[in-house]
Amino acid sequence: MPDGPLIVQSDKTLLLEVDHPSAEEARRAIAPFAELERAPEHIHTYRVTPLGLWNARAAGHDAEQVVNALITHSRYAVPHALLVDVADTMDRYGRLTLEKDPEHGLLLRTTDRPVLEEVLRHKKIKPLVGDRLDQDRVLVHPSERGHLKQELLKIGWPAEDEAGYVDGEAHRIDLDNADWSLRPYQQQAVDGFWHGGSGVVVLPCGAGKTLVGAGAMAQAKATTLILVTNTVSARQWRDELLKRTSLTEDEIGEYSGARKEIRPVTIATYQVLTTRRKGVYTHLDLLDARDWGLVVYDEVHLLPAPIFRMTADLQARRRLGLTATLVREDGREADVFSLIGPKRYDAPWKDIEAQGYIAPADCVEVRVTLPDTERLAYATAEPEDRYRLASCSPVKIPVVEKIVARHRGEPTLVIGQYLDQLDELAQRLGADVITGETPVAQRQKLFQAFRVGEIDLLVVSKVANFSIDLPEASVAIQVSGTFGSRQEEAQRLGRVLRPKGDGRTAHFYTVVSRDTVDAEFAAHRQRFLAEQGYAYRIVDADDLPTATA
Repeated sequence: MPDGPLIVQSDKTLLLEVDHPSAEEARRAIAPFAELERAPEHIHTYRVTPLGLWNARAAGHDAEQVVNALITHSRYAVPHALLVDVADTMDRYGRLTLEKDPEHGLLLRTTDRPVLEEVLRHKKIKPLVGDRLDQDRVLVHPSERGHLKQELLKIGWPAEDEAGYVDGEAHRIDLDNADWSLRPYQQQAVDGFWHGGSGVVVLPCGAGKTLVGAGAMAQAKATTLILVTNTVSARQWRDELLKRTSLTEDEIGEYSGARKEIRPVTIATYQVLTTRRKGVYTHLDLLDARDWGLVVYDEVHLLPAPIFRMTADLQARRRLGLTATLVREDGREADVFSLIGPKRYDAPWKDIEAQGYIAPADCVEVRVTLPDTERLAYATAEPEDRYRLASCSPVKIPVVEKIVARHRGEPTLVIGQYLDQLDELAQRLGADVITGETPVAQRQKLFQAFRVGEIDLLVVSKVANFSIDLPEASVAIQVSGTFGSRQEEAQRLGRVLRPKGDGRTAHFYTVVSRDTVDAEFAAHRQRFLAEQGYAYRIVDADDLPTATA
């Protein structure tokens, strides 16, 4: 009998024995189609879902590969019904296709007539389609292309979108790579996206997602709208494009709270696009301002609801989503799949680390014990107040001071959620603090001082979670977060993963109050990183060494 690390169960859960010699190989094999649900010390639980299987299918994996991965790594015989279900589920993808017909325009075609008959009887799909052309084809209103894909996915018949894209207004963009070139995985990501037409590229923080965007722009050679999380990120994109491409300053516009420039390449913030005046999104006409050939969504896992609606109207444009993790705590991964496109490329973090492109990381959860007075206050608090009480406990402050002292001289970020906690930490540590209230110019000045080594300690709020390029940061200390957000955990670890000039290891600390929801949320936050192969050591605050080992 084979002695694999995986136990495959009929309820579509996969149990992975972490200490098994083949565990890492098995984890890589199942990562394209299975999502990690729980990651305690010895046995990790994954789940196989239809969306995971369809994403794998769209990225080029077939049912045979998935079945083979399960059988190869399973300790026991894999339930036959599960293998049949995997094959059947993956086979559902592509039986319906959206196509562009020269005579009739946009239409939905099937290779399986009963499927078309079934979907056309759904009341939410009827209004989205037009006349029946024949037994296999039905007209689709062009404006409903995105909405139809959403509804088809909900009823379990995802449509493959082969209707093509308008080229948009041509604009010459070349990579200016006299002294650099796209890394192999970056080129594979560009090729995977371009071949698929639209979709999402998943790469670790620090692995150069901006360069994948630049590569896609050079491939499209068209006007491009880039949507980003904040103004600092917009300016980093601009600086990177000026450095890496043939674009000049006059060709790149910023559309933010501060500026309203529309140029051949326009970088807009999600925030300004989702600003409402008297119930109307006044800036969405930016989308009609030019005949865009490409729309790039940075940090696509953060798409706000109005941007989803806007994305449904952009189905004729090529769309590239960039992210470190497709996980959304609101469960809208399916909307990303149908409106931006399926996952076209996904590189495991540990693979990129093995190639030397991101730094290895030591992840440590430091547990503190609340004093009796705080435990009593926590026990009698309203449920909605408990996380703040536990995560902002003053008992964390000397622990942070100890960790900072341990890594003195190393570029260090202290990251948290609550402003009063961050202000107190900044005061105790004698450090500058950056929050959402810090003016953009001041933020940029402090980030730049950190980059060049003038300061080696910053206290930052969630504004530093996304798209902030701080390549020298090598220590991150997390004191509080957005509840159990897995993608925030990934982003925060990403702040320290840029490869270090001397090859040193990055350090990621999470300071957690034991026996509280703070500890429960920490376990949930760590799930995505555990899926990528990162292990957290748990240490008691009293056992922390005072000097670097």
